[in-house]
Amino acid sequence: MAKIYLLDVTNRDGVQTARLGLSKLAKTMINIYLNEMGVYQSEFGFPTTRHESNYLRANLKLQEMGVLQPIRLEGWIRAQVEDVEKAFELVPEIKDLNLSISTSDQMIQGKFQGRKSREDILTMAVEAIDAAKRHGVQSIGINAEDASRTDIDFLIRFGSLAREHGADRFRYCDTLGYDNPFTIYDTCKKLAQEVAMPIEIHCHNDLGMAVSNSVAGAMGSLDGGQDAYINTTINGIGERAGNADLVAVVLALRKAKGIGRKYKFGMPIHLTKAWKICKYASYAFSVPIPINQPGVGANAFAHASGIHADGVLKDPHNYELYDFKELGRGEPELVETGREIASGEYSGISGFSHIMGKMEIEFEDREDAEEILELARYANVLAQKPLVADELCFIAQYPAIARQLLTMTPLNKPA
Repeated sequence: MAKIYLLDVTNRDGVQTARLGLSKLAKTMINIYLNEMGVYQSEFGFPTTRHESNYLRANLKLQEMGVLQPIRLEGWIRAQVEDVEKAFELVPEIKDLNLSISTSDQMIQGKFQGRKSREDILTMAVEAIDAAKRHGVQSIGINAEDASRTDIDFLIRFGSLAREHGADRFRYCDTLGYDNPFTIYDTCKKLAQEVAMPIEIHCHNDLGMAVSNSVAGAMGSLDGGQDAYINTTINGIGERAGNADLVAVVLALRKAKGIGRKYKFGMPIHLTKAWKICKYASYAFSVPIPINQPGVGANAFAHASGIHADGVLKDPHNYELYDFKELGRGEPELVETGREIASGEYSGISGFSHIMGKMEIEFEDREDAEEILELARYANVLAQKPLVADELCFIAQYPAIARQLLTMTPLNKPA
């Protein structure tokens, strides 16, 4: 039976959102949290972007060490042979790739300005797949950018040719949030049947339907006999109006009327990790969680009106579709209102030792403490905010990996 898998793109689509970004340490923490939650794959960055190289290689090393297991780490590049070659030049250890190219006539004419034809698009895609296969990749996703505005017959031809050359998944991109649940269901079902390859559903929220479209597209893929890979981002952060929210997608697939009984996840999803990952992403991006965000918003379980308060006190199921504990909520949050010692780029050994001691982290000697402090200082420089406890613990536990994450090597050397 076909199943649903989650493929989170926070570390690719989320970080390329205008006015937002993450430090390499923050991106690493998100990969760790996604792994804990049961997400199948993280689109963890851009292997052709030089400043990503150390971060990507460090995370692949964490994967080898078993820290990032069983999650897959997949890089996003353009479907061009040059991009494939550059990716393996900068990140030779990479095993999973998504290759992206525009397929709609609007993009071919409006983006390539007459320099490309449909036949050129097909040629570029298969040549890029062939190049990746020569490098021994583990899996390849082929992305049809602006698929929702692409002729369906061309999409089928594009996907079928990609499958013949060794692609493992077909990514249907609703790049502008143009689809609706009915059209995307029909399209993904037909693609699953005709292309005979698992379908990735990548939806944007320009019309407020990213979650519903993602769920409907996955249903279409499964009804067409193929696995579905839903692309999500934490808190829905993404370009323009955002992407399909990770937690809302999980809740919809589990709690929406009739869906959870028929459509199943291919691996366990630990929803109790939701609160932690959403709170961390909010802090790391410096973007507050909307008060009405499904599951994790401040008002998701808040009741004020007399009828609602009376009903929920008698039986929570009267006005709550799911329990707050299912999302890892309910524990009190402690906030310092008196003296507080925070980590920062100018922290000293005394204050730093105090902070780490509160987390029961001990150092072998002063030299060991000073090494971790120095790494924490650099991490604070890049984050421009105090590090959270998990970040400090990560640095203390994996100092060599942290050093690699914090190392930037500019392309141009000074004279």
